[in-house]
Amino acid sequence: MLWRFLYRFVLFPLFMLTIIALAVFSKKIRKGFFGRLSSRVKINDFISKSDNKDIYWFHAASLGEYEQIKPVLTGLKEVEPDSLFMLSFFSPSGYDFVNDHDIDCKIYLPFDFKWIVRLYLRKINPRKLILAGYDVWPNLIWVAKDLNIHTVLFAARFSKKSTKMYPLIKMFYRNIYNSFSAIYTITDADSEQLKLIVGKNTPSRMRTLGNPRYDQVKLKSDKFTKERTKSVLQRPKRLVLGSMHLEDEKKINASLFTLINDIPELSLIWAPHTPSNKDISRIENYLIKNNTIYEKLGKKNIEEIDSKVIIVDSVGKLSQLYWHGQIAYIGGGFSSGVHNVMEPAIARLPVFFGPKYNNFHEAEELIKKGGGFSIANGEEFYTKISSLLNEEDIFLSSSYSATNVVHDNLGSSTRIVRSLIHD
Repeated sequence: MLWRFLYRFVLFPLFMLTIIALAVFSKKIRKGFFGRLSSRVKINDFISKSDNKDIYWFHAASLGEYEQIKPVLTGLKEVEPDSLFMLSFFSPSGYDFVNDHDIDCKIYLPFDFKWIVRLYLRKINPRKLILAGYDVWPNLIWVAKDLNIHTVLFAARFSKKSTKMYPLIKMFYRNIYNSFSAIYTITDADSEQLKLIVGKNTPSRMRTLGNPRYDQVKLKSDKFTKERTKSVLQRPKRLVLGSMHLEDEKKINASLFTLINDIPELSLIWAPHTPSNKDISRIENYLIKNNTIYEKLGKKNIEEIDSKVIIVDSVGKLSQLYWHGQIAYIGGGFSSGVHNVMEPAIARLPVFFGPKYNNFHEAEELIKKGGGFSIANGEEFYTKISSLLNEEDIFLSSSYSATNVVHDNLGSSTRIVRSLIHD
């Protein structure tokens, strides 16, 4: 009870005050804040048309977690065609860019005040509340348990270096994770770490079921059969910069322009994590300063563009664009954590990223198998990429290793769906 009291009356109110203050300066935070205020209206409309059908409530932090949820949600809908499926997001970067015909209701996750989540859970009364990855909100889980709602966390990842292993923080999370009905981890090592957090009173159902994101990237890649049959060496000698953050740019930009000057035939696809006007303008300024010819992708087909650099100025295209390159650098590894490394991997691209990847099983697997490479600075970026581009045998070995990581980890979504049904 102590942890519930501290969270409800100290920690979460302080968090909300911080969010309100930041919303004054951040359009993204402001959008999420006001989006939550309209969720109740959407829920009332959804429930009024539900005809008392069973409802499965999925939650994702953002777009990346949706990629984990998608194959599970689709598989569960095939088994439960008469049920309804609701999806909540924490971030606008997920809410704004997901339009899925399998989802019957899409909302922002409500503010994690006890009385608000109790109101939502009683009104929706989901058959199961299903969370992906790491975005666990204490009051939501505690109230669901109090209301005897079955709660599941899947694709759970627990690093030895996580702050959740610190004594006081571990006691806080012990109370939360012990409130789940079931937890499905990615690896056996994750399960062992989870046991250290939860102690003897483990959730009644704990299983190692893998990461369904592998299934999703494989499913998406099947749409590009023609490109997939081509050898990666037949593609343009092109480096794809995917989901780039400002911190990545600061680390590698100098080496990046040296690289494209030293290898005349090398070109770029440059995709910022958020293609806002501000981000696009910043990239344009880099290119102008370095006398580099560029063109925005817009609505054009990439094969119609003949330019040294192609700037991706909209979302939803990156997974296809990897099939038009030979090597990928994925952003986030110098800030919040590396983004989706599997989409370039399934496209047979050796994948580079910054040092913050320890909480990302896919990145660790790529490094272990030789399909991925972590770099600490711009010098490493230059040296490792130029080496791969100049050594065909090593490049091909890395290319196929990257794809094999995905193929070797398929089947997780089916296992999770089976467990959701039986648990």
